[in-house]
Amino acid sequence: MNEKIHLTSSEIGALWTGYMNDSMSKAILGFMLRHIDDSDIKPVVQYAYDLSAGHLETLESIFESKQYAVPNGFTEEDVNMNAPWLFTDAFCLTYVNHMAKVGMLAYGGFVSMSYKKAVRDYFIQALNETAELYDQSIEIALEKGLNQRHPYIEVPKETDYVDSKKYLSGLNPFSNKRPLNAVEISHLYMNVITNAIGAKLCLAFAQTSPKKEVQDFMLRGTNISHKHIKIFVDTMMKDHIQTPNSPDVGISDSTTQTFSDKLMMFHMSLIMSAGIGNYATAAAVSQRSDLNVNYERLSLEAARLAKSGADIMIKNNWLEQPPGAVDRKKLAKDKGK
Repeated sequence: MNEKIHLTSSEIGALWTGYMNDSMSKAILGFMLRHIDDSDIKPVVQYAYDLSAGHLETLESIFESKQYAVPNGFTEEDVNMNAPWLFTDAFCLTYVNHMAKVGMLAYGGFVSMSYKKAVRDYFIQALNETAELYDQSIEIALEKGLNQRHPYIEVPKETDYVDSKKYLSGLNPFSNKRPLNAVEISHLYMNVITNAIGAKLCLAFAQTSPKKEVQDFMLRGTNISHKHIKIFVDTMMKDHIQTPNSPDVGISDSTTQTFSDKLMMFHMSLIMSAGIGNYATAAAVSQRSDLNVNYERLSLEAARLAKSGADIMIKNNWLEQPPGAVDRKKLAKDKGK
């Protein structure tokens, strides 16, 4: 009986998004594998590549069984495997760890929006595999001293309650702000790290793209990331909170086109969507009003950048359209033609 149940809009959207993301990841990771020398890091990146390749096979099987048109996504034509190395081994590990975090959030959402058992089973398995990838990558990063641990604070010795509305204040420049709490610190710190990764990707994509409008977009993204990092770091420094110390996660000086502009623009769209989601979550759980205001205005800036990126993709016919509802009015008007 379950086989007769049609896919819901949420399942169709989740399957489409999963395919697009995994086809992109396979292209990026395949190129990374070609140049990694570190014998500890390479197996983790290989595991990530194998997961993406396996997910694509499973998704194509689901699409075939449902007569669901397979998205174009990204293929071998979107990556130049003969290009010189672009990322350090440390960056590759950091990248995989970051994308595993993004993947866990995405798959958790997909599971909660799926009803058909075959689809639920797929996303639950993908969630578990991605959690395993995160575990492997964080373990290697810890062993190599590449992991950026969140700062330590004193463990609470007793419980307490907020006894004044001043706890929520922070906008008045003439009054002292209360110290950051653990929840607020964790989100500030995480957003510094994610912006640092985004800035490096933007630089790598800017220097290897042959198209000026893509170069300009990527450089703008780098500048915005650096601006956001400074705001978050300054906020923590005022409370003498340790800020992230980036390890060697650099990029080479290669200017050879490595990935298609279509893939790079899609990748930055994914990164920005995740970043805006991080800001929204941080704003929701931060109780100091100045932090809320910062997250809201920085989200708007990121959204404007994302919009300009979408405009570039539409102009160049790079933006693949997600499945959508039927235009009933158009259908009615066209039925006699």
